[in-house]
Amino acid sequence: MSEPGDVAISSGSWDARSEEWLSTGQETRTRPDATHGDEPGARAPDHPSAPHRSSTPRRTAADPVKALMHRHRDLCERAVDPLEIAAGLEAHGVTDRTAARFRHRDVFSLAEEMYARMPRDGETPTPPAPQATSRPRADWVLLTLLPGALCTATVVGLHLTQGRPRLTVAVAGALAVAVALRAALARGPLAPRPDTTAPATAARTWTCWLLAYALLGDGLLRTALAGGPDGLPDGTPNAPWPLAIAPVLALVWACAPAAWSTYAFTARCRRKLTASRGLEDFAASVRPLLLTTFALFLCALAGLLALTSVTLEEPTAYAPTLALGSLLLLARLLTTHRFTHAPAVILTATATAQAMALATVFAARLPGCDVLAVPVQTLADTWGPASVQTLTCGTGALILLLHATRTLTRASAHAPTEEQR
Repeated sequence: MSEPGDVAISSGSWDARSEEWLSTGQETRTRPDATHGDEPGARAPDHPSAPHRSSTPRRTAADPVKALMHRHRDLCERAVDPLEIAAGLEAHGVTDRTAARFRHRDVFSLAEEMYARMPRDGETPTPPAPQATSRPRADWVLLTLLPGALCTATVVGLHLTQGRPRLTVAVAGALAVAVALRAALARGPLAPRPDTTAPATAARTWTCWLLAYALLGDGLLRTALAGGPDGLPDGTPNAPWPLAIAPVLALVWACAPAAWSTYAFTARCRRKLTASRGLEDFAASVRPLLLTTFALFLCALAGLLALTSVTLEEPTAYAPTLALGSLLLLARLLTTHRFTHAPAVILTATATAQAMALATVFAARLPGCDVLAVPVQTLADTWGPASVQTLTCGTGALILLLHATRTLTRASAHAPTEEQR
């Protein structure tokens, strides 16, 4: 049995064998009456008593739509509107060109016929309007603001304390922010769908590493290239191992615009799914919407970074912060729409590249290993230590953006699940 809410699962997938079945069915339906006898071209006798040996076309060949309904019976029975059937067919590889072989102009028209012909017991439940399913709720709105508020309180505490109390404030604040971020990502637009099977532990681990590198990495790399570090960071920007607090504070506050951007993108995509009449039409309308959402988030993050940098009197590191913010937003946006493999791979590769950059600098101090630090040294001398984070996160974000323009423009990516109806 299929799990509730998984609109992309049916009794079989659309593969090469399905294409062969469709072509065979059409040939059987359109070819002339079969011949009889041993000789080619021999006709059947007209006498009524003569046995009729012609192979009659199967019902599936005469009615290919009915055969398709049988193949995707679970999907058709569970659907509450034709849009779910269209999304499920598209997820299994049925395109508008395939629908034309069923004498339909597009997949949406084919889905409407399948939905209308599917027998059901009792009345079919009427799905709620898209505006009602994605209405903002006060709980997730407050949860997206909570990490930024706790992070701000931690920064204030670090500036008001010294010595051991400062260490206590830092540890307690980091734990509080981590718990708040997990709560914000578990509810609302940034939460994965109930039927998502994501490698949550690995994704959270590498996300924490990326945020930690944004806080400590550039200062550690600069100090390591100069022969240090000679001690641990003390939380001040003038320390031998300085912390980059402003970028992390901006990224934590950016959880709120990320949630609103995701909410607006999802709601508008579902409205366009209702109004679209073809898969290509839907993809063409969603692609600029995705790019607009991405650009608006970057503008919000840039504004937050400018504000935090001025407040904390730190340099404004636009390039590495925007690159990391882009990477985290796209990874979360794909995860919330059930595309979990690519974000996990890219986050792992990005964090590994940053760790290797630091490791090569320290490994170069071993006798005869000076050459190991040459790539990172050259990169830091040319564009600064922050270029490592910019290059790794920017490359990962670009790959995920290209992947999102292909996957998030599918109708199946925006079909509502059971808990969203």
